[in-house]
Amino acid sequence: RSLPLPGRRVRGSSTGRPIMALLDLLGRRWTLRLLWELRRPEPLGFRALRGAMDGVSPTLLNQRLKELRVARLVELGPGGFRLSAAGRELLGLLLPLGHWADAWARTLAPRPGRRRSDPGAGRP
Repeated sequence: RSLPLPGRRVRGSSTGRPIMALLDLLGRRWTLRLLWELRRPEPLGFRALRGAMDGVSPTLLNQRLKELRVARLVELGPGGFRLSAAGRELLGLLLPLGHWADAWARTLAPRPGRRRSDPGAGRP
């Protein structure tokens, strides 16, 4: 698959609207996790990134790093990989989504004395 960029046909959009290109890029396996691991201010080398992302293959990690560099969200400098200015801005926009997800998860947690409703309960 080619790199999803604005103006090109991407998954879910024949016109390649910028938001659709971004959603296609972020929806690729390990992409969001990679951006999350690079949130630290200090750069991370390939081995450190791979260690932080337990389970990712070196081939896939290398591919995602290349894609994110072409998309100008990640840069390679002395000491390893880090988020670019655009990558840091994107992460700043994603952090409130994480706070929302935490609050949402609390609404789904069972409350003392109440059982979580299960749509499949009682069915064989």
